[in-house]
Amino acid sequence: MAEIRTIEGVFAAGEARFALVVSRFNSFVVDSLVAGAIDTLRRHGGVSDAQITLVRAPGAFELPLVVQKVAGSGKYGAIVALCAVIRGG
Repeated sequence: MAEIRTIEGVFAAGEARFALVVSRFNSFVVDSLVAGAIDTLRRHGGVSDAQITLVRAPGAFELPLVVQKVAGSGKYGAIVALCAVIRGG
């Protein structure tokens, strides 16, 4: 059988800066998402804490507006938006 050819990208952050824009609402879920995102950046991209900025928004409704403002600053190579919408009942 022929060997399967695999093509993969490599995550190399270099000196890039990252913004994590997260909602404060449902923080019991969102805080775990933030910890996972930071861990992923550190382990897979060699990103230092100095390259990460955490921006908190009140909730999921305000999140896109805050992301738009952060993106408009031009300071970040990537923005990660995290929130949790939980439907009760």
